[in-house]
Amino acid sequence: MTELRIGHGYDVHRLVPGRPLILGGVEIPWEKGLLGHSDADVLTHAVMDALCGASKLGDIGKLFPDTDPRYAGISSLELLRQVASLLAEGGWTVVNIDATLLAQAPKVGPFRREMESKLAAALKIPPDRVNVKATTEEGLGFTGDGSGMAAHAVALLEKL
Repeated sequence: MTELRIGHGYDVHRLVPGRPLILGGVEIPWEKGLLGHSDADVLTHAVMDALCGASKLGDIGKLFPDTDPRYAGISSLELLRQVASLLAEGGWTVVNIDATLLAQAPKVGPFRREMESKLAAALKIPPDRVNVKATTEEGLGFTGDGSGMAAHAVALLEKL
């Protein structure tokens, strides 16, 4: 019998000068980057938390604590590969990912396909199983005023 599980992930990071902006494993040309212990890739973090939730692995704070120096500056795609390994050990297969970036700027449309490909490659699934979209918040809140970015993700897992 097939078992299906859905997980939801959410993450948020502050935008600051002097850091690269990494989203979905892609460096986006922009005047600010996201502040965090790792590369602060808010999109990949939301995807990881959705996968962790669906598989009952906890969350990325539990798996990769920001108090651990091993994760300082690490690529979030590397962390996603580690999550993918844990999923495989548990017998889980990623059916699909749907992720939404909340940011007033910059426009990420030109980078969407590359983000989807990098996320899919880290998970060892076809790119057509990963959807990335973005929205502004009409100038409202911390994402709308440009002081931060947030992301939501939903993941569907299957165990045969």
